[in-house]
Amino acid sequence: MSAARALRMAAGFVLFQAAWFACVVSAARGDAALGIAAVIAVVLVLVGWSARRRADLHLVALAVAVGLVWDSALAHAGIVRYASPGPVPGWAPAWILALWALLAPMLRDPMRWLHGRRLLAALFGAIGGALSYAAAGRLGACTFPDFALAMIVLGAGWALILPLLLAAAQRVDRHPASRSAARPASEARA
Repeated sequence: MSAARALRMAAGFVLFQAAWFACVVSAARGDAALGIAAVIAVVLVLVGWSARRRADLHLVALAVAVGLVWDSALAHAGIVRYASPGPVPGWAPAWILALWALLAPMLRDPMRWLHGRRLLAALFGAIGGALSYAAAGRLGACTFPDFALAMIVLGAGWALILPLLLAAAQRVDRHPASRSAARPASEARA
């Protein structure tokens, strides 16, 4: 890996964490718009840095769709109660969907080490997914009527979701149309 690529990946991780924190804290304070704007800015930067922009945009759309279904199901079931709820009661709020969009650019290069390692991806998803929601809860962005049940459901769900999203990332990487159309001319010659 080149030094420039390593630096970009490190910067992307820092930007990801900063946007996640901004989004969660702004939702907890009742003004999710600021956090959503931060996430959109970071997603645009991460996708802009990518040599596979079209692939990353497809992953953003897929992740938001998965997030809409998953987090709406959690809300409907009463497993998670979100701060700064959206205009439609019982549906995933916009700020949580923004976090799904934020995850998408991380699925290809930064999480490449999990590609093809479904059991490790499931373990990483179970622990990381549940801990992410728990951290958001500690910051006031959501509550759990039954914390233990929520962590079990979140862990089980993310043990399925992350490997599926990573498989989608691998699939778009192999798709030739998204590879050639998104690669800048300078990278296509290299």
